[in-house]
Amino acid sequence: MGTWTAYDGELGAAVARAQAGDEAAFAVAYRMVQPGLLGYLRCLVGDDAEDVAADAWLEIARDLGRFRGDGAGFRGWTATIARRRALNRPRGERVRPRAVTGEVDDAPVLPGTDSTQDRTREPLSAAHALELVCRLPRDQAEAVLLRVVVGLDGPAAARVLGKRPGAVRTAAHRGLRRLARELGVGERAVSDDGTGAPGEPE
Repeated sequence: MGTWTAYDGELGAAVARAQAGDEAAFAVAYRMVQPGLLGYLRCLVGDDAEDVAADAWLEIARDLGRFRGDGAGFRGWTATIARRRALNRPRGERVRPRAVTGEVDDAPVLPGTDSTQDRTREPLSAAHALELVCRLPRDQAEAVLLRVVVGLDGPAAARVLGKRPGAVRTAAHRGLRRLARELGVGERAVSDDGTGAPGEPE
């Protein structure tokens, strides 16, 4: 996703330094990834998101030397670990919440295109926007969160979810259309790739 290029360049550099033993660089990578990751987890486990994220970061730190990839790859890797942690929680603790609590105002905002996610985000608090996404069907909510909040492209989001890119693209498209209808935003803002950003290759 073009608008994440500079962000991922900085993130990738921080990860590389962290792998070389720079603890301050690991803290930089954490600060860059954690807000989006926490927003995603709040839709999966509600108020337990911070605990799940903490467990995930322990695993990320432990296995950092095994990671191979750039900044975008690191975001996908961390999301995969966090999702697995969330889904492995005891069954009674894995019910997806219908409301979102806690601080999510630091969640990253994707700049750039005049798209549905940009339009729906502008008049809303981050917490309200996230709550609306969490009300979507599970597959749509996860697809939208991974694409918009975590910032993954279609293939990367598909790898996190264990699905085909086309299925994730369709779920994201349907989810954004639902949000557009609920917020009174024209559905024409949603492009065929399911992100609202025209022309992104899958």
